[in-house]
Formats: sequence, C-alpha cells, structure tokens
Amino acid sequence: MDHTDDDLGRLVWDEAEQRAAQGDIAYVRDLGAELAGRRAAAAERVRDYERQLAHVVRVLALTPGRDSLAQLLRILDARGMPGTSGLGQRFVASLLAEHHRVADLAAVVFDRGERDRLDELRACLFHELVLRGVNANDFPPLRSWPHGRPGWHALSWLLSHRRGLEAEADFPSRSIRGTASSVPGGLPTEGRVDPRTPRATQRSALRDVATAGERESIVSAVQAGEWGGGAWVFRLNKVIAPAEVPALLPTLPMDCVDGLGPTDRFEIAVRPADKIWCLLFATASMGGMHNSGVQGAYGRLWAWRSLAGLSGAPDGASAGTVERHARQSTWFHFEADADWFHNDMGYDYGVAALSPDQRRIAVLAATDTD
Repeated sequence: MDHTDDDLGRLVWDEAEQRAAQGDIAYVRDLGAELAGRRAAAAERVRDYERQLAHVVRVLALTPGRDSLAQLLRILDARGMPGTSGLGQRFVASLLAEHHRVADLAAVVFDRGERDRLDELRACLFHELVLRGVNANDFPPLRSWPHGRPGWHALSWLLSHRRGLEAEADFPSRSIRGTASSVPGGLPTEGRVDPRTPRATQRSALRDVATAGERESIVSAVQAGEWGGGAWVFRLNKVIAPAEVPALLPTLPMDCVDGLGPTDRFEIAVRPADKIWCLLFATASMGGMHNSGVQGAYGRLWAWRSLAGLSGAPDGASAGTVERHARQSTWFHFEADADWFHNDMGYDYGVAALSPDQRRIAVLAATDTD
C-alpha cells in the first residue's frame, strides 16, 4: 500500500471494519503495517525536531545578552522544554547562571509582568545564583522572588543567601558542544588518620539502628546523582574520641567493609564540614560517569538533606540548625579496597560523622561504578 495521509485515514475509518467483517483480514493487516511504519517514521522525525530544538535552546542559553534571554523565554513559555533532550528547566537555569550577567537575568527572567510557565526555571536559577555568591538584595527582582514563590515547593526549604558551608561549591563548565565536570575524588594528604596495619579482624558488636527516614536522608545526594549508596547509623554504648573512629569503622557491620582484610587498603582523613558538603553537592549536582546530575539548585537541596541525616539533625530542621549540627560533628572521608567499592577512576568514597556527644556514628558509602 502507498496512500496519502488523507486516503489512509479514510480507509482506516471507512473500510477496515467492513473488510474485516467480509473476512479480508490481509487487507486490514496491510493497513496496520502501513500505519505502524508511518508512526515509527513520524516518531523519529519528532525526536529529530526535539534534538534540533534542544540545540537552539542551548545556543540561546549560552549566548550572553538580554535579547537572547528574551527570545529563549518566549520559546520555553510557548513550547516548553524539548521532551527527549535532557534540557529540563533545571539544566537551562544552570546554563543561564553560568553564562549571563546577573543584572540581565534579574531584569529579563525575574522582572515579569504576567503569568507564564517558567516558575520552576526561576526557582532553580535563583539558587544557582545564590550558590555562585550573588547577593539577592542587590537586585530588586531577585530580592522579591522568594516572597512570591509557593511555600510547598521543595526548594523553599533552602535559604535565600549562601551559607558558609557552601562557599566552595564546584560547578561544571559548559559550552555549545559539551560539558566538563567531575566530582572531586581521592583523599587529601592533610588530615590523614589511617589506622595501623594489620588491623583488628574481630567485628564490632554494634548494630545498625538507622531508621528508614535516616537512611533515606543520608543517601539523598548520592541517589540524586544516580550513584549507588549505602547508609548505616550506630548508637555507641560509650563515648568515644574522634581518634578512635578510624580503627572502629573497618570493624562495623556494614556491607561497604565486608571482606576487608587486616592489611587491605583502608585510608581515612578528618575533613571539615564544608568539604563534606561540597563532596555531597558535587555528587548530586553533577552526577557521575553516565549522567549529568540534578544541577545546582536541587544539588544544593539534596546535599543539605544528606548532611542532615549524617549529622543527626532533627526531622524538619532548618538549614541553620543542620549547619550547626554539621559544624559540631567530626567528619571523616574514607576509601577502602573492600568488595563493595569498585575503586575505578576515583568514583568511590565513604563519609562518616561522629556526633557532638560522641555517642552516634553515621556512615554513607557511595559508588558510581556499575
């Protein structure tokens, strides 16, 4: 069969049922085969259009100037985001924050006189700018944005100014044709507290007591970045000093240290809370080898959620309360040659937090290797 679209439609609606009733099943089958072929071709054309539209959106987002911003917003408000391109509003917001002047973004993106469909873009862009050190009070449209955002929005939990822990956040570098980004890997030389080898092989009698909520909170950042993660919480029966943690961790009943022999590599360093936040933020925002993460705004949110779970902050705590708990905790960053970790290209790490009262240890293990 080889029909025009109008003829094919007429045959389907006018003749298919009649031909089937007459026993001419081959005719109906041929109609179906032609429709299936046309549908596949049309779907591929739609994907081509979406890829082309995504490239145009990227070009406009990466071209500084108020005119490119205005034209980009018109396209996105009228047509929405390309469906299969990966260019969601989070990603476009991150591109805009990287490549445009704040004054232009405030004047064009945030200073609007009528409703549109771009509030998610604005919410993400606001926090992208905050993380880059922009003071929203310096730009009236930015200053007023938090007051008009919906209280139910996930990002409304975040503060409208950058916290001290966030000052050294890493961001990817994007161009028209590609992206350069990486999660900082490897242990630093400073702060190393590797336990002596051979280590004790007797397992600790402590048991993992993490609740479902604690576990979910701790792995928030790694799951957002589509990494694999594990979480454990241990209540100690006595106070322990930070100096005792490096020897204790390899003995805890955790999958991430199963099979670790007394002389296998277990390296650990004491880290400041801001370095741990940056590691969690990079994991969530930039993702890993096979994805580009959730970008800066949601990366900020999930990094704080993981920090809250690790530091033992109360459920529903504010960012200020989470930061206080984090700064009062003692933080460890570790790597190990246990079977749980793949140790390929530096995409494995562990984080442990000793609570201020030194009676709780929370652990996160993360891997981005299949």
